[in-house]
Amino acid sequence: MILLANGKKFLSDLEQFGALGAYVPLEGGFEGRYQRRARAAGYTSISLCARGLGDLASYLMGVHGVRPPHLGKKDFGDGAVGPIAYVPPIVQTQLDTLPARSKGLLLWIFDGRVLSRQELEYLTALPKIEPRVKVVVEVGGDRVFRWMSLEDVLVPA
Repeated sequence: MILLANGKKFLSDLEQFGALGAYVPLEGGFEGRYQRRARAAGYTSISLCARGLGDLASYLMGVHGVRPPHLGKKDFGDGAVGPIAYVPPIVQTQLDTLPARSKGLLLWIFDGRVLSRQELEYLTALPKIEPRVKVVVEVGGDRVFRWMSLEDVLVPA
């Protein structure tokens, strides 16, 4: 019975592979259960939507510039495109503030079907670059919650 699943296989696969591709039921609910199990196992979890992330390497691990929407107003001081605000990296900031007893950071990206192959390859390599980071990308829908290594998701059928 799916409600009695304790998530041990999910956690062991997450620690073994580092990056998982998840197929979740479209009505939702299961991803929250697995996130809760990962938090109970000692991971700090953050969720991000894949839409609008831009350059993943800059957004997750490096300082990057963003421009706020102009809202129809003209800017004269900083040029025609507006001022640039510099934002600290999401993952690196979270890693710097991890509790001492934490196993690591779980980066859960939903709506991952919009990511390109190159972006998925970067997310596959991210746990190798920073071993304290584990990644779960929701890459599609299914009738039951299932997962596989993100490297296996990249292999063409």
